[in-house]
Formats: sequence, C-alpha cells, structure tokens
Amino acid sequence: MTATDTLHRQLEVMRPLLVRFAQLQIRNQALAEDAVQDALIAVLEKPERFNGQSSLRTYVTGILKFKIIDCLRASSRERQIDTAEDQSEDDAIDALFKADGHTREQPMAWGDPDATLEQKDFFKVLEICLEKLPAKTARIFMMREWLELETDEICKELAITTSNAWVLLYRARMRLRECLDLNWFGNRQAT
Repeated sequence: MTATDTLHRQLEVMRPLLVRFAQLQIRNQALAEDAVQDALIAVLEKPERFNGQSSLRTYVTGILKFKIIDCLRASSRERQIDTAEDQSEDDAIDALFKADGHTREQPMAWGDPDATLEQKDFFKVLEICLEKLPAKTARIFMMREWLELETDEICKELAITTSNAWVLLYRARMRLRECLDLNWFGNRQAT
C-alpha cells in the first residue's frame, strides 16, 4: 500500500466527522459537504504540505476552518439573515434574570473542566446543544468561538451591529450553559 493510498484511507475515515463539524457552522448539508470536499481536495492535491507537526485530523480541520469561513462569507453576500427568529428568545432569556439584572439561580458547579473536555461524549452533547440554538445565534457563536473570527469581522459579514452581536453571543452562551447543565452535568433542579 502506497503513502497516497494510506492518506486516502485516513481522509475517508475522518470525512463524517469533518462533515458534522462543517454542518454545525454552516447549517446547510450541501454547503457543508462542499466545504469538506474542498478541504480534502486541498490536502490530496499537495500532500507534501503536511509535515507531521500535528495530527492529520488537526491539519485537515485547520484547512476546513478556512473553507467554512469562505463559505460563510459567500453566503452572507447572497442573502440577508432574518433576525425575527431570535426575537422569540427574549422572554425565555429574561426569565433567567431578576429585575436588578442578576441571575435567578447561580450556575451549578461543573467539576473539573479539563477532565470534562477530554471526554468525547461531552462534545457529542455540546453538538446537540449547538444544534438546538436558533440558526443565527448558533452561527454567530460558531464564527466567534470555533472559527475565532473577530467581532468586527462577524458584524461586517452578517451586516449587524456590534451590540446585536454581543447580545446574540450572550444568548448563545446562556442557552448552551442551560443545555449542558441539564444534559451533561445533570445539575438542573426540579422547579
């Protein structure tokens, strides 16, 4: 078996994981598949660029991140994002806070974060929680936290204000915290 055959096999095994990663960001099956395909083609066209300083998965995911960013930029030019879906979230978010702005309940202790992050099942639950977020909220969260784009760049790409971006990021973090409390940490108290 040649080195090229081995590379093809490794990429084929990792493809479903890459598609799931891309879908979390793009929220469109066809576009996610295209981004993954572009990343895999980039690796296969110039395999000598992979010098083994990181794992192959890390290398391919790095390329995929840029393909996803390109896809998000292209799709943001094609259509505007509807903000109406996030307006319905206001009541649910407001219920988490008192009139003075403090939370009604203190966040539950989550244990040792480093040990939790090492568990693969945690990422499965995190993906499920991300999928439950409204599309725009999840998209902004993923652009900021996973793709590591700056807030100004996100605002420019999505044609929103900085204030709106921060509100959506806050909502995403609160919803993710609530979802993880309930579905991973099991700390939700009966009401």
